[in-house]
Amino acid sequence: MRFLRRKDAESADAEIDTGDDTVLDEPRNKAHTPGKGRPTPKRREAEGRRRGPVAPPPRTTREAMKRARGNKEERKELAAKRREIRAKQRERMMAGDEQYLMPRDRGPVKAYIRDLVDSKRNLLGLFMPLAIVIFVALLSPSPEVQSLTTLVCLLMLLAMIFEGILQGRRITRLVREKYPKEHVRGLSVGWYAFIRASQIRKLRVPKPRVRPGAKV
Repeated sequence: MRFLRRKDAESADAEIDTGDDTVLDEPRNKAHTPGKGRPTPKRREAEGRRRGPVAPPPRTTREAMKRARGNKEERKELAAKRREIRAKQRERMMAGDEQYLMPRDRGPVKAYIRDLVDSKRNLLGLFMPLAIVIFVALLSPSPEVQSLTTLVCLLMLLAMIFEGILQGRRITRLVREKYPKEHVRGLSVGWYAFIRASQIRKLRVPKPRVRPGAKV
């Protein structure tokens, strides 16, 4: 009985050793990831391939100066083109082209508000000159001049605020009448009109399309 058991054990070991290798290696092959067949390129090499071939270094000083002069001229041309593009964009924005306006100035409602503001003369147009007068008065050594200028400027500021409130209400009413389907917020319209009116007429962006006193 012992002899039979030993023989059975040896035959089982032999079957395992002489079995099909492909069956045993199958899990190993599934877990193994084949290589790419080439080394992974470095970052510099990859960037160099995207940018194109690198120019060889200059051999002489004259060649280096010529190449530097050429790069300088290219930079000048590029800067000139950029200035030309910015000037064109500025011109179209001042003309009121919707494509070049800032998001806060786009739309027919904002254009109508600007026309309403530009068609009237108001005290808010003196806001920026008044700020300069206040700054100059504070530099004066005379206390009487400072106190008098401060009082006058304070009264003018109160008048400007009162005028701005009335103007905001009037413009909001006109906008709602002209664009009844638009969602018009009175505070937003009043603030936009106040900012527009407080700027000097020549510095308003975009430029006024109507003259003072014109009917809108």
